[in-house]
Amino acid sequence: DAEAWMKHHINRKHMLNGVTLIDPEHTYIGPDVEIGCDTVIYPNVFLQGETKIGSNVEILPNSFLRNAIIGDDVLIDSSKIVESSVDAHTTIGPMSHLRNQTHIHENCRIGNFVEFKNSDFGDGSKCAHLTYIGDSDFGKKINVGCGVVTVNYDGKSKYRTVVKDGAFIGSNCNLIAPVTIG
Repeated sequence: DAEAWMKHHINRKHMLNGVTLIDPEHTYIGPDVEIGCDTVIYPNVFLQGETKIGSNVEILPNSFLRNAIIGDDVLIDSSKIVESSVDAHTTIGPMSHLRNQTHIHENCRIGNFVEFKNSDFGDGSKCAHLTYIGDSDFGKKINVGCGVVTVNYDGKSKYRTVVKDGAFIGSNCNLIAPVTIG
């Protein structure tokens, strides 16, 4: 009963502040979460920890965010974002996973079944599907093809991959760190 009362209280507070919860009974928001006005949250979304969501964000069903920072005008489609940040005008998902200190900059597209870990992805870059980017620094306006993998671990140590502005990484490439691509 206490949990149901708290959920109702938290959800009502956000709705009174201009957040649209499509189905409040099936939306789970922690007490420390901040959400900007004109944001729309669909059912079966979990927002935990110190998550901060900007204005005019749309979070589609089956998304999970914990300690995430989300900018304005972002679309999150059925994805998981943990201890990471997404800047304004970016699209995430469906089925993407951003974890452990990943920063996705403005105007990016992160698509189906893409995983990021401990990486920086520059303004206007795109990674549409079936890719793993870990321990990497990607510049601006980069296009990452399907099936790209940053091979960041040799069994003993982890290394970083660097991809500079404007690069095109074709499908099915393995980038074996440490490596820099111009």
